[in-house]
Amino acid sequence: MNQLTITVVGGGILGLWQALTLARRGHTVTLREATQQSAIGAASRFAGAMLAPYCESEAAEPIIKQLGLRGLELWRQAYPGVTARGSLVVATGRDRGELLRFARMTEGHRNIDADEIAALEPALSERFRYGLLFQEEAHMAPRPALDFLTEELRRLGGEVCFEDPVEEPVWMAAAAGDVVIDCRGMSARGELAGLRGVRGEMVVVDAPCLDLTRPIRLLHPRFPIYVVPWGNARYMIGATVVESEDAGAVTVRSAIELLASACTIHAGFKDANIVEFSAGVRPAFNDNVPKIIARGRRLFVNGAFRHGFLLAPTLAEIVADHLESGLPIPAALIDPS
Repeated sequence: MNQLTITVVGGGILGLWQALTLARRGHTVTLREATQQSAIGAASRFAGAMLAPYCESEAAEPIIKQLGLRGLELWRQAYPGVTARGSLVVATGRDRGELLRFARMTEGHRNIDADEIAALEPALSERFRYGLLFQEEAHMAPRPALDFLTEELRRLGGEVCFEDPVEEPVWMAAAAGDVVIDCRGMSARGELAGLRGVRGEMVVVDAPCLDLTRPIRLLHPRFPIYVVPWGNARYMIGATVVESEDAGAVTVRSAIELLASACTIHAGFKDANIVEFSAGVRPAFNDNVPKIIARGRRLFVNGAFRHGFLLAPTLAEIVADHLESGLPIPAALIDPS
């Protein structure tokens, strides 16, 4: 196998995994990121970072679960910060129909009752009568994971260039004959027809009175949310999916909905300290399935929607295999246009 010289443009979760995977395989890799190191990850910083291929299949195309199961495996091999305690899905008594619907739409779970919910998460004792446990799923705090991937790339000899925007056309970002992998997210919209932005909002709180150990998804017909423990009594509360490219501040409506729903999971969130309100814009294509688009020696990897952390390792593996051996890109990941 010939060693390739590769420039990856964009240091979000997709770009980091692309660069790391190729560096592990012995290629010469440069990662170029426009922001400063403290802000690495861009939209990836606002992710729940749940590795939940079964839960996500409730509203996603089948390939998301297929790629996500491999992504979960690769994360567990690569990153010691993965917490593998599964996902817990619950609903209030009046919304039990939502739980039954979720169970029909997904696999990889088992039904649990109030006693088992209390055994798994004592803080939720007597709060929910029924739930679904997705035992094989996992999660992580996203920002330490982004830092880890960056340092691992450096350890393997990859060059990481922060505050290094690519102002020229991206195909000119490397020497003639080199490979360029464009992972710029929404910044690549001008070159990718059909790419759109989907706004996501979140709240980060410190809740010392709570001790939740796995992601909790609360189902509701209008305001479903998830709460992800990030460690040290810090929790991310999220779920909004808004068809908008506005990256402005979190709206009052979203803040109220997120916090009220969190308090439905546990009243202890009423006494939590708000650390951060944030909003980010996720790139997505019409089917919410990422695409790998090859144009000569330039490839675009984009459109991960809300599945960036879950799918990034697998997308990187597919690209590496394609570059090294000419293996075909799965049809579902090819832009039909």
